[in-house]
Amino acid sequence: MKKITFSMLAALIALSALTGCTRTSYAIHTNDGRTIVSDGKPKETEAGLLGYTDANGVKQQINKQEVKEVSEIPH
Repeated sequence: MKKITFSMLAALIALSALTGCTRTSYAIHTNDGRTIVSDGKPKETEAGLLGYTDANGVKQQINKQEVKEVSEIPH
C-alpha cells in the first residue's frame, strides 16, 4: 500500500512540475518583415512601446508603430 501511495504522490509532483514549467511564447511580426519570439505575452506601455522578454531572458522594447501583428505560438 505504501508503494502505491508513494508512486501516486511522485507522479503528482512530477506532473505539477511539468505544468508549471510551460509558458506561452508569442511571435511579434514587424512591418519590415522580422519575426521576434517573446517568452510570455508582450505588454504595452503608456509610452507606446511593446515590452517583451526575448529568448535569452533579456527584457526588450519595440515601438508599437513598428509592430504589424502579435500572435500566440501554439505548442
